[in-house]
Amino acid sequence: MAWGVPPRPPSSKVQALYELCKRTFPSPSAAGTSPSPPPADAVRSISSLMDTITPADVGLRGDNAEDDRGHGFFESNFLKGSARVARWAQPITYLHIYECDAFSIGIFCLPTSAVIPLHDHPGMTVLSKLLYGSMHVKSYDWIEPTVLASTQPARLAKLHTDDVRTAPCPTSVLYPQSGGNMHCFTSVSSCAVLDVLAPPYSEDAGRICTYFHDYPFSSLSAGQTKIAGNPDSYAWLEAINTPVNIYMRPGTYTGPKVQELQT
Repeated sequence: MAWGVPPRPPSSKVQALYELCKRTFPSPSAAGTSPSPPPADAVRSISSLMDTITPADVGLRGDNAEDDRGHGFFESNFLKGSARVARWAQPITYLHIYECDAFSIGIFCLPTSAVIPLHDHPGMTVLSKLLYGSMHVKSYDWIEPTVLASTQPARLAKLHTDDVRTAPCPTSVLYPQSGGNMHCFTSVSSCAVLDVLAPPYSEDAGRICTYFHDYPFSSLSAGQTKIAGNPDSYAWLEAINTPVNIYMRPGTYTGPKVQELQT
């Protein structure tokens, strides 16, 4: 690039998202560590850009783009398990756009009634944009200091979100300690979610996805622990130690490709 010539504007919204994430999210400094969440204004900039992204911008139609009855099982570095897919199962399709050690960009396409079970995002900032369709979102944050149940290995969490989102709607953001770090999705209709994970899951770095069962607050005891407000706003989360089988398959991303910046 010639001296004094301003850089070219991004060729697509996907490229603009990549470049903004590249400027915002630093690479983890060492294995087992995660960078601090970025400044609020930087997150707002990414959210504002994601708010403008439509299905067409990422190569999707806005109508049942992936709602078929195909069969398959996709095991990524954070979705573990191995099982034969039930004949009637409708797999979730994952479209990979970009990943580095600092962040990843991808799309989850869910057919009607598909479920991504309750899971966490250790040390991560996650931005999610519903591209089309409707989904029910339920999310929690841990109560601090830690409160454990007295009868089984479950930990107290506070409900953050429990509602249905329908596109178009604002981009949601969760942080390592707030914003609904543990969440689950159930598609009300065929839908697609554009996700930015910063940093992405990494077994080598200790960012391993954990799945949970949630139990009503009244179902377990915590001794003399007192809670503020409505008991229905709290739940006990117990880690699932057996493999969680999620019916996923890799799809072909057909939107604009990311052109990596030279460093």
